[in-house]
Amino acid sequence: MATLSPLLLAALLWVPVRTLTCYGDSGQPVDWFVVYKLPAQSGPGDAAQRGLRYKYMDKDSGGWRDGAGSINSSAGAVGRSLLPLYQNASQLAFLLYNDQPPKSSGSQDFVAIRGHTKGVLLLDQEGGFWLVHSVPQFPAPASSGAYSWPSNAHTYGQTLLCVSFPLAQFWKIGRQLTYTYPLVYDHKLDADFAQKVPYLKDVVKGHHVLHSPWNSSVTLTSKAGDTFQSFAKYGKFGDDLYSGWLAEALGSNLQVQFWQNSHGILPSNCSRVQHVLDVTQIAFPGPAGPAFSAREDHSKWCVAPEGPWACVGDMNRNLGEEHRGGGTLCAQLPALWKAFQPLVKAWKPCGENRTSLQEIQQSI
Repeated sequence: MATLSPLLLAALLWVPVRTLTCYGDSGQPVDWFVVYKLPAQSGPGDAAQRGLRYKYMDKDSGGWRDGAGSINSSAGAVGRSLLPLYQNASQLAFLLYNDQPPKSSGSQDFVAIRGHTKGVLLLDQEGGFWLVHSVPQFPAPASSGAYSWPSNAHTYGQTLLCVSFPLAQFWKIGRQLTYTYPLVYDHKLDADFAQKVPYLKDVVKGHHVLHSPWNSSVTLTSKAGDTFQSFAKYGKFGDDLYSGWLAEALGSNLQVQFWQNSHGILPSNCSRVQHVLDVTQIAFPGPAGPAFSAREDHSKWCVAPEGPWACVGDMNRNLGEEHRGGGTLCAQLPALWKAFQPLVKAWKPCGENRTSLQEIQQSI
């Protein structure tokens, strides 16, 4: 079977600037998608590929599907969506932020006062997308010239939510980032973009909200008209995102999946009208699963068990992150809720997972 030359392959994968949007696993533009990178130990298969397998879903996918190849491929949804960053960066505006930036970015400091937040903004004069994710050291800076998946992100599960937005929505997104206080490790924002989206200029400079209220919720409308709700908090909010605000704001009980291998994990909280429960086991539908423990999963998402809300973000439930910025992106989209609600197979009841004094001391 003949192989494609590198030049021909690049031409086939090239994404025109005028169609800057999220791209699905089909290779076609989509309004939004979610990728769930599976833990390395979650099922059979070649050992080298297990840490690169993923599940994919969008509005029209009919639920979760096996990913198109590996998460490190430029042909998949994440790689194809990020291709303009490496091929057309001179014609775009972008912000890459991560509290654990890539080593190649030159930003090596883990700045505890910055938000526990990870994402990508990529936009042109018509609009672009916001990619909210949980992946440390991702993505590589634009100067690297090529999409890649970091070697440190093979072992554990990760989530990535991409939503396509018209340019006007980035004004509100930029304002939300002044609450989450992200560590921006790579950016391009010329004067024209800075004038149209002034909050992004503030974010690049490391500015943040200076007065209360220390949290902000805004409604965002995607290119296709779907509604998302962005929740963002600054460190001075001083409480858990989920039990201290989100559950009440959504008017729903929440089951929360987050990184449970850190210090000071917060127990499931039933002290208020809406209960917030820590997920312990995740399983995809079907006989092949896969199924895995929350301790194998670095993803951050939550779902209202009775519907209709589902959220994907970048915050955990622990004592330290009560005092750091971060947020989540929520929607009442039936396709999104129907995808996430069945994933929850077990959770910790309230009163059965108290944080130890030692854990509290270590988190301070």
